[in-house]
Amino acid sequence: MKRLPSYIHSSQGKLWLTEDERDNLKISYRIKDVLFEETSPFQHVMVLDSCDFGPMLVLDGVVQTTSMDGYIYNEMIAHVPMSIHPHPRNVLIIGGGDCGAAKEVAKYDCVERIDLVEIDEAVVRASKRYMPEVSGNLSDPRVQYHYEDGVKFAKQARNRYDVIIVDSSDPVGPAQQLFEIDFYRDLHSALKEDGMMVCQSQSPIFHQAVMLQTYEHIGELFTDRKLFTAVIPTYPGGLWSFTIGSKRALPEPNRIRFDKQASYANEEALRSCFSLPTFVQELLKRKETAPSAR
Repeated sequence: MKRLPSYIHSSQGKLWLTEDERDNLKISYRIKDVLFEETSPFQHVMVLDSCDFGPMLVLDGVVQTTSMDGYIYNEMIAHVPMSIHPHPRNVLIIGGGDCGAAKEVAKYDCVERIDLVEIDEAVVRASKRYMPEVSGNLSDPRVQYHYEDGVKFAKQARNRYDVIIVDSSDPVGPAQQLFEIDFYRDLHSALKEDGMMVCQSQSPIFHQAVMLQTYEHIGELFTDRKLFTAVIPTYPGGLWSFTIGSKRALPEPNRIRFDKQASYANEEALRSCFSLPTFVQELLKRKETAPSAR
């Protein structure tokens, strides 16, 4: 049998994936089978068939999405900006190699082009074959795949996109650049005059520093910004944050309209996701009133 990485181990005849979160928390999933494994030039890519969450995409030992709950993340990161923008024609997705966000964006008939920039072709290939619940085995002709560095791609784009979705992994290694202000500045330049961007901004419980830094950077560059949340069971802490930045004033949540078919997103969910828990409101308020470190 091929030797498995250290985060896959056997206990009492059963196979387990153990994800190490910040050296202080370990999350273990019982695994039925290894469906896909490949060491790409960028990372170790696996699709594991888990007992409770079904097939899951794992990059360097960290769960990225699962067939059981991946739709929550993908629907929220896609439909919030897509339902707010008046007429999104050109959409850029940076990351998102599982194709889930692109699948949701493709539900909008007004969209003419979706540029999906994923540095690792192996992620797309594995997700399409082994995770159809997430990827939908996406074959929409409007989706153009670019297997290259998203940071470099964004730097070369100017005044091109209506909506940009940054579907990044955690801010470690190469993905660290996707959380820095220079990257957000390039996204601002890549957007049209009424454009908006959204990114995942980590856990409000475990990753407060990352969330607040993201909120601050986007506020420095964009006319308006808002933070919203969703509950995603496989992500540490469950509660997850997203930050949206817009070149124009964002509408009040009660003006959001949504009529697409989805499993999690509906008009009420999209409106209420901006209603933040008290502790998150207080974190943002302290950040807004604190003297800038820049």
